[in-house]
Amino acid sequence: MSPTVFRAGGFRFYFFSREEARMHVHVQAQSGEAKFWLEPKLELAQFTGLSQREINEALRLLEEHKDDVRSSWKKHFSR
Repeated sequence: MSPTVFRAGGFRFYFFSREEARMHVHVQAQSGEAKFWLEPKLELAQFTGLSQREINEALRLLEEHKDDVRSSWKKHFSR
């Protein structure tokens, strides 16, 4: 199960259920995907196919929505 947290700027931000305990979010775009750690700070964990511009834009969007993403993580994984 991969619930979508939000969509913006041509990106889909989502979780993989049962992947690992460290808080993170996956980002998918037409050209590739990335994984960002949410704690202890917001940072890129890995990526494939995305340009630096796309990574920067995804990071900017995550900064704008980080509280909502963290809240969604806690809600989803507390089940």
